[in-house]
Amino acid sequence: MTRPNVLLICVDHWPGPMLGSAGHEAILTPTLDRLAGNGTLFTQAYSTTATCIPARRALMTGTRAQTHGDRVFDEYQEMDPELPTLPLVFHEAGYQAFAVGKMHVYPQRDRIGFDDVILNEEGRHHLGGGRDDYELFLSDQGYAGQELTHAMGNNEYCTRPWHLPEFCHPTHWTVRQMCRAIQRRDPTRPAFWYCSFVTPHPPVTPPQDYLDIYRDLAVDEPCIGDWAEDFEALPYALKRHMDNRSPLGPKETRLARMGFYAQCTYIDHQIRLLIGTLSEEGLLDDTMVLFTSDHGDMLGNHNLWAKPTMHEWSSRVPMILMPTAAYDRTGHHQVDSRLVALRDVMPTLLDLASIPIPETVEGYSLLSNHRREHLYCEHWEDDRAMRMVRAGQYKLIWYPVGNRYQLFDLKADPQEMHDLAQEPSHAAVRADLTALLARSLYGSDLNKWVSDGQLVGEPDKEFTPAPSRGLAGQRGWR
Repeated sequence: MTRPNVLLICVDHWPGPMLGSAGHEAILTPTLDRLAGNGTLFTQAYSTTATCIPARRALMTGTRAQTHGDRVFDEYQEMDPELPTLPLVFHEAGYQAFAVGKMHVYPQRDRIGFDDVILNEEGRHHLGGGRDDYELFLSDQGYAGQELTHAMGNNEYCTRPWHLPEFCHPTHWTVRQMCRAIQRRDPTRPAFWYCSFVTPHPPVTPPQDYLDIYRDLAVDEPCIGDWAEDFEALPYALKRHMDNRSPLGPKETRLARMGFYAQCTYIDHQIRLLIGTLSEEGLLDDTMVLFTSDHGDMLGNHNLWAKPTMHEWSSRVPMILMPTAAYDRTGHHQVDSRLVALRDVMPTLLDLASIPIPETVEGYSLLSNHRREHLYCEHWEDDRAMRMVRAGQYKLIWYPVGNRYQLFDLKADPQEMHDLAQEPSHAAVRADLTALLARSLYGSDLNKWVSDGQLVGEPDKEFTPAPSRGLAGQRGWR
């Protein structure tokens, strides 16, 4: 039996609800919708540590933050050598393992098991990696140092069209490099390809043609829950999160959402070139494809932007699995509502390729009948800390500073408009989920925030806005 090829596509900052096949009425994702129609759409997939580096550790090792050791975005933490990575396991099974795009590992040129990596690391020079391959490409084209001269900050939501020729856009470059890798494969071995986009993560700089698409379409407005209307009433951690973002007015918000949607549609259309290349090379029927994101983006919903909150648009990610044409353990046009985590990707892909799953892996193969009763999520260890547990139709978010809670019924209220934490009618639900969350804590959390098995957190803090540093992350000329 021919061993299948594997194409893992990971984007950055793409919210789980934002797919046409997931019911979103504003976004255009025809390619991904077609992939979902040829496989399975997982509607309850979560990034359990919703920020780039911890999420990618989970993706590449199949483990929880408690095991891989990062729930705080530690840029300088190397991968644990005791945890086999997804590319390493494929490599040791005889696969050629090749990556293009964003890795977010330290040191930056660490292959983590890949035979080779063509790198776009967003110009993270402070980590000592030198110029990445995307920067070198721009230099070769006569655009040295101009990848960020559109003047849009790396974590800001000001929006403008891409300023260089389209073939220089990082999305276009990533797909072209991946297509070349597919074409240059070793025909005697199956392949594991990892295509990792830096977009739709800001800067929000889609090609003009894609921004124009959404100028002619109705872009939905952010949803603002009743709990989010009064800034002073918010938990301290959310106030700190909001204070890190430059406020956007209505016009800027609409443009930011329009530009973000445009970047998503641009990725969607570019993925067509990957599918087309597989088809032209005679590989499509024997290649399984999995699409996901490291985390989502609040995009102004509830007056929040970016990640790493525990709300749906930040913590829930898209996940689509399209098996090979002859694979008969999954169907087509399937919708799977099980609780899924990024750590499930590794065992799923290995299971599909009939490769033994390392004992270190803590995720579950999505080919099994395993169904989680709950899912625990976490981020940060300081006064920004947030913890969450999802069980059944309910989600409980806990903020240790102030010992504050939010409770949402995601079946009745999928947009999280109404906080039920103080509702007497939901006191029993809150109590059950609080006990479940308390049992999920570990390490320093237990020492700081738990007493006699009960969540006590720490005293509330008076929030004082920091000096405005909204442009502190802006890149300059190189």
